[in-house]
Amino acid sequence: MTLLLKHVQVGALAAALMMSPLAFAQKADSSPAKKELIGRVLKLQQPAIEQLTVSVLNRPVNDLAQKLIPAIRNLPEAKRDATAKSIDQTLRKFMDDNAPALVEKGKAIQASTIGQTLDEKFTEDELKQLVAWLESPVSKKFADVAPELQAAYTKRLIDDNGKALDEKFNALQTNIAKQLGLDAPTGASGAGAKAPAGKTAAPASSPKK
Repeated sequence: MTLLLKHVQVGALAAALMMSPLAFAQKADSSPAKKELIGRVLKLQQPAIEQLTVSVLNRPVNDLAQKLIPAIRNLPEAKRDATAKSIDQTLRKFMDDNAPALVEKGKAIQASTIGQTLDEKFTEDELKQLVAWLESPVSKKFADVAPELQAAYTKRLIDDNGKALDEKFNALQTNIAKQLGLDAPTGASGAGAKAPAGKTAAPASSPKK
């Protein structure tokens, strides 16, 4: 069973900067040229920043979807598929209703967070080099190929290890259930878990611009 599961490919630069808990004060001596370079970096990294923003919603939604898997598996087989589809649609609608607004709010704080950190941490010459790299054909090609690389790696990892991980997850759940004095859960919810009747829900899409 897979509900709304999505691996978000985030640009390394945006991820590293957004993880910083500090918003540095704007440097008074920043030149117009440096500010222009920072603006170009933000524009070039906009897709990655938006993906990072959407991941703020994706993570808890995916966690919820995972927690629902055992309950759905315990439903009568006749109801299982329809219920999974209905829940998936509900989760997608939540993403569609909330992700675009969050992306717009994120745009309002980019300059005061990512922009200010770039201003504090990078010299004007370093920013020129960074922009040159981000605008290079090789950088753009790597960004285009990165999701494919991630998908191929993840699929092979699950194909090769999913069954073994399911068995380990089952053993873990059984062990925890015994410690809690509960009945052991039915069915696996681990990395190799599959949807009933071959059904796999499609991942939610990022908000359209």
